[in-house]
Amino acid sequence: MPDIKLNMTLQERPPAALSRADRVYHTLRDEIFDMHLLPGDRLTEGAIAERFAVSRTPAREALQRLQSDGLMQGYVRGGWEVVPIDNKRFDDLYEMRQMIETFAVRKLCNGEVPQAGLRLLLDSLDRIWKVVRAQRISDGRKLVELDEALHHSLVAAAANEELTATMQRVTDRIRVVRRLDLVHGDGIAETYDEHAAILDAIRRGDSTLSVDLVSRHIGGSQASVSGLTMQRLLAARTDAGRSPVAHAPARPRRTI
Repeated sequence: MPDIKLNMTLQERPPAALSRADRVYHTLRDEIFDMHLLPGDRLTEGAIAERFAVSRTPAREALQRLQSDGLMQGYVRGGWEVVPIDNKRFDDLYEMRQMIETFAVRKLCNGEVPQAGLRLLLDSLDRIWKVVRAQRISDGRKLVELDEALHHSLVAAAANEELTATMQRVTDRIRVVRRLDLVHGDGIAETYDEHAAILDAIRRGDSTLSVDLVSRHIGGSQASVSGLTMQRLLAARTDAGRSPVAHAPARPRRTI
């Protein structure tokens, strides 16, 4: 059974093992996930190179990797932009997430994975999510990590490596809006209650109920982030006491 800890922060990587491009990539990636860089923020390769005291080549390599992750997009003359909020794109990602997770819990309930290992996993998740209200975590950022760990653990337990890798890519692309939901929204209590119900249904081997609970859980998350506006994103930055990044020149308009 998989470890439920997620390995996704720069601090978890040995600093000596990072190349210059790695260092730029992981720092910018964390800043996007932590909402220091928000959807729509614009950067230039030159500004990034200057900030990290590197040449434009590792800066460009890092930005291209972020583009491959679906977190940045490039335009002409070295300009880059944190991928803006696109409701259609997020709807597609949530639909993919629902397909992956319902497939995974169906396998878990139908006895298609080693049951001893599954029980150990469920026990470890119960200790996090089935606690009294006074013991629930109120730190939204920490809760996001635990939330992602639960969902990834259930998918990984289904033992399909390609689906697990795809789930990670989907999670990376929706992390910004998920953090807004849990850090600045009011979804903490619902998250605990819904996770506990999902774990109980899986433990009972109730495939129909498990799939229904997972579908409704993901659908509720999707609904709560679908109305996000740039004003709410900017409010999130203000609440965190962060200053806006220096913007790149305006994106050139296309001519007909």
